[in-house]
Amino acid sequence: MDLHRMLEKCQRGQWRTEELDWSRPPPVMPPEKERAVVQYFTDMAGIERLAAALFETQRLHAEDPVLARIFATFVADEQRHARTAELLAAHYDVRQLEVYRQSDELRVFAFHFVEMLRHVPAEVATTYITVGELLLDVALLRSIDAYVDDDMSRDAMERINRDESRHIAIDFYMTEYYASDAYQAWLRKQPWRSLSQHVSAIWSFGHILRHARPFFRDVFLEPMQRVDPTGRRLTEALARYQALIERPGVRRRPLPALILLAQWLSAHRTTSGVARRLARTMGLPTVLLQRAA
Repeated sequence: MDLHRMLEKCQRGQWRTEELDWSRPPPVMPPEKERAVVQYFTDMAGIERLAAALFETQRLHAEDPVLARIFATFVADEQRHARTAELLAAHYDVRQLEVYRQSDELRVFAFHFVEMLRHVPAEVATTYITVGELLLDVALLRSIDAYVDDDMSRDAMERINRDESRHIAIDFYMTEYYASDAYQAWLRKQPWRSLSQHVSAIWSFGHILRHARPFFRDVFLEPMQRVDPTGRRLTEALARYQALIERPGVRRRPLPALILLAQWLSAHRTTSGVARRLARTMGLPTVLLQRAA
């Protein structure tokens, strides 16, 4: 990948929420659907702010100045997506049936997730960020848009999806970079991490193990049952990640190798329970155990 050309593409792709036509009237929805839609967009704002924090962490650790500038545009993208989600929530809150707040599980998980990424190696951080981008942005947000089925949401999501396609391209690039022989050779020359650094990483990862399951249940799994009942978009997201972790260099790295092992164990009835425990130990959603074709 030519990072200079990607940076130019990221800079050209910037847009403002004011460019969207917010004057269009929202559709009339049944109360139950209105509640669900407003809550989804309220949580989406939190998801996007979490993504902004993750990309800021990557920007701070990027050794290549061009890559750091790319991550800076991603931070701006996600902050704009969060604001767009807030405006969409307000747009569809026609009856003002209740006061909407972001999921407590989302708020707590976001705090600990950002904290964890400050302590784990960059390769590990990229794995979790890539999984999150695919599951939450590709599967969940596109499914919410289809569920709303309105031009206002459609126009906003079209712009957001263009941004996300750049983010995922860099996620895949970074995953392959960390799996490359050149990076591994460089890594072997680096000083060993100190005991305190290992303790901090284990401590922060422990919090993720505690909060990951309720987060994915409240913010991802339960909404997906409503907005993607056929599982089509979830299958698409899983297939894209499957194709990445099965690439020759990537599949040898520790986390992708563990995910592939968990998938293999999950395919056998006698070891499926072991597979689920392994996924939980890694702090990853068990939907990744579904081996996508």
